[in-house]
Amino acid sequence: MNHIEQAPDIARQRSFPISEPSEIAAARRAGNELARRIGFDDVRTGQLAIIISEAATNIVKHAQRGEILLRKVLRGGTSGIEVLAIDNGPGMGNVRQHMADGHSTTGTYGVGLGAIRRLGQEFDLYTAPGKGTVLMVVVWGQHASSAIPAHPNWQVGAVCLPLPSEQVCGDAWNVVCEGHELSLLVADGLGHGPLAARASERASALLETDTPGLPPLPAPFIELAHGALRTTRGAALAVAHIDSARRELRFAGVGNIAACAFDAQQRRHLLSHNGIVGSNLRKVQEFCYPWQLGATLIMHSDGLHTRWDLEQYPGLVHCHPSLVAAVLYRDFARGRDDVTVVVLREHEEHLPAGTERSETT
Repeated sequence: MNHIEQAPDIARQRSFPISEPSEIAAARRAGNELARRIGFDDVRTGQLAIIISEAATNIVKHAQRGEILLRKVLRGGTSGIEVLAIDNGPGMGNVRQHMADGHSTTGTYGVGLGAIRRLGQEFDLYTAPGKGTVLMVVVWGQHASSAIPAHPNWQVGAVCLPLPSEQVCGDAWNVVCEGHELSLLVADGLGHGPLAARASERASALLETDTPGLPPLPAPFIELAHGALRTTRGAALAVAHIDSARRELRFAGVGNIAACAFDAQQRRHLLSHNGIVGSNLRKVQEFCYPWQLGATLIMHSDGLHTRWDLEQYPGLVHCHPSLVAAVLYRDFARGRDDVTVVVLREHEEHLPAGTERSETT
């Protein structure tokens, strides 16, 4: 089976608050440690360090405060590191001007964004006046050029972070695909901390081992997970299965996992039933919806408010899903719970005129 992402260690980020120059070093050190663990050579490790330093420096200079999120990503058996730089500062009105080396609004050389774009193998940016800035960069291992598809069929982005007072996130997510079929899971273990994580991670692992070679269907999978999670606290759990050949989305959810699918024509909120998988499973019902090429699916735990509306962010829907997830996290996280938001999109063959893809070099 082709795994776009894997849980638990790949699915979760580490967050580093950035509000003063002294905090930049902590994020850079964490990036270096992660790079060494996954086998980056000195060149890739150095490139990652520059990206983190420049992105964090831009936050301090232009927005005063923000955060850097780091996570390991996996595609085609090759490991990489995704950097998300998030701030709620003034934003930029002319991105191309700011990308040019030598441009500055603070009396310093404006080499940061240009350097970040050149050093990363994937890059995307969302910014607008009054809407802050979110930057995504992925650095792949040194042999990535031949191993990483330039345009995979599916794009997935996520933010998965613990309650600020906790070290371990009780949420988990996973996605597996085989050919034109894909299954996405989001789980929220009851409560917080390691025991909540045990429940959500068991559900995530089960997604990979349930039916090798074929993504599982939502309702039967939740019934299976109910038995597997009986020795845990239990979890809120939702699973979406997309068959792009049939143009079909099937969904089943139990507990407070919100899901929304939208395309150019309409937006659909997907229905979950009350209950706890592994403890109090009252009803599992699977719903079937049409799935259009270029559609987007967003699933999130109740650590995120449900009042978000992407129309408040012109152009964001065309950005990489990681940027969509980061903006929703920045502006709608409750701050008193673990939070997970996963955004999935199937590639369109031709994007609308004027839309910029995330760049792969």
